[in-house]
Amino acid sequence: MERKLNAAALKTIDEIVAKHQGRPGPVKLMLHDVQRELGYIPFEAIEKIAAGSGVSPAEVYGVVTFYTQFTTQPKGKHVINVCLGTACYVKGSQALVDKAVELTGADINKTSEDGLFSVDATRCLGACGLAAVCVIDGRVIGNCTPAKVAEEIAAIRAAEAATAEA
Repeated sequence: MERKLNAAALKTIDEIVAKHQGRPGPVKLMLHDVQRELGYIPFEAIEKIAAGSGVSPAEVYGVVTFYTQFTTQPKGKHVINVCLGTACYVKGSQALVDKAVELTGADINKTSEDGLFSVDATRCLGACGLAAVCVIDGRVIGNCTPAKVAEEIAAIRAAEAATAEA
């Protein structure tokens, strides 16, 4: 299924490319800005970034797929990252992933059907001393437990329900 971006998203990408064109190392700067603005890196952005930085689309795609912070798929409104690196795995992080999948309905590295949650199993998040580690909506939670994951998801759902009622 081919997805087409709307005119506003295409304009945003064009503005980002123009802003960084001619600067050293523009590809990662452009990718970070596109992901911050759109929430993911659509393939149309890869093509525009390649053209604007004088590299091939394959090279830009290689950068996107090398760095775990970039994604080519839209994410849910709330993103749950669970580290499955060695230290976290030994401290039980698989149970955190399992709990997040169970409570959100999002498969691993996917988004829930309602678009509310994405659950991503990641490799080292660089906080091994806090194992097991989750990052929920950009907030690092060290010494995480399945109960803490459940508590965080319940709080998000409650906040979403309160917002919907208002």
